[in-house]
Amino acid sequence: MVAREGTLADSSSETPGESLVPGPRSRAHARRAALVECPAFGHRRSERPGALPEDSAPIVLARAAGCELFDVDGNRYLDFAAGFGSVLIGHGHPALKRAIREQSDLLIQGLGDLFSSDVKVALMENLAALHPSGHGQVLLTQSGSDAVAAALKTATLATGRHGFIAFDGAYHGLGFGPLAACGFQASFREPFAPQLNAHVRFCPYPGVRGASAEQALDLVQKTLRTESIAGILVEPLMGRGGCTAPPLGFLVELGRLAHDAGALLIADEVWTGLGRAGGWLRSSLDGALADIVCLGKGLGGGLPISACVASQEAMAGWASGDTIHTSTHAGAPLGCAAALAVLNTLKAESLVAGASALGERVQTLLRARLGHPRIIDIRGAGLMIGIELDSARTALQTTRRLLRRGFLVVTGGIDGATLTLTPPLTMSEANFAALGDAIRECVEEP
Repeated sequence: MVAREGTLADSSSETPGESLVPGPRSRAHARRAALVECPAFGHRRSERPGALPEDSAPIVLARAAGCELFDVDGNRYLDFAAGFGSVLIGHGHPALKRAIREQSDLLIQGLGDLFSSDVKVALMENLAALHPSGHGQVLLTQSGSDAVAAALKTATLATGRHGFIAFDGAYHGLGFGPLAACGFQASFREPFAPQLNAHVRFCPYPGVRGASAEQALDLVQKTLRTESIAGILVEPLMGRGGCTAPPLGFLVELGRLAHDAGALLIADEVWTGLGRAGGWLRSSLDGALADIVCLGKGLGGGLPISACVASQEAMAGWASGDTIHTSTHAGAPLGCAAALAVLNTLKAESLVAGASALGERVQTLLRARLGHPRIIDIRGAGLMIGIELDSARTALQTTRRLLRRGFLVVTGGIDGATLTLTPPLTMSEANFAALGDAIRECVEEP
């Protein structure tokens, strides 16, 4: 049943028949967390545009099933965030739970790159086949940021260069390597600027701050001529920056410019890959042949695992010297088993093609239902959809109002004004329709 206001699970409330969101248990847990958690998160929550003290109080989650989340007060929500896109096949999918349970009985931790486990080898074979060449090589990592760091190192070793081109509005994670290429918010980089790669150059991304593909490509070409560039790091569809897709042909031209200059094309598919944005790899769907591909988020179905998948030529740089990129839990058997279960489920249930078709229908449906002056644009690909509102304040207020109606949605965009929909690929069209109606009600509230 679609979660709507008045049909949330029973919880303590100020008014009979209405659920209090956040409920008393969520508020109590949040107070406990505030005493022991790094203050960055609570401070940032309270400082967001339009935030009020009562608005910033978070719900605290307790359990999940399929496309639904439940908080500690028993309130039920349709999950249109899916762990920032990481719960690709839904919460608690039977195949995923079975794989984790069976692997737990066999081997939870191995010896990483020293002695591989059988399940790690099987996963790398599957990931290598996803590379545009059809026979890539794999460096398993632990997070999206870790995968991007491995990609930057790979490009540096392959080319002997230290410079990179990144894009305004881009988000690649917050490890020290990727942070240098973070164009999403300058405040993320600035306190650490003296410690970061000084050879990163930012170019405009088509559709962000009014930039055109021509402007972007012109500056990319000039930068490649004047700087020693190892690689171009690009999101095939900008995720945290607002679900903005470049025009068809842009990624192909980026690849051509990179290769003409002896640089590599690095596709950050951490969010867009594995069906999220309409194909196994969004960059390949657009015709680009990336040298290096970064995968993460949905790869583990909720468990932390990621991968840097590169051509054999690009990976050859690791074969000289004594340089490695590894960690204790990289390629851990439990995460590898989960990732294999996700890949097998995507294939068995045809979720990649299904997400592409559903995404097209959903965008049509939302445009039909969301004609309102406060709704500026609806965009994206597959089940990575952004609904841009007229301000960050409107977006934040809308997400709080949606919570009370039983819908969990997060905001994104470089100015925080975009509702970002990245639900499990198993979300139904009927639930999207219900969300569309709820958004319309929310933006019409005074």
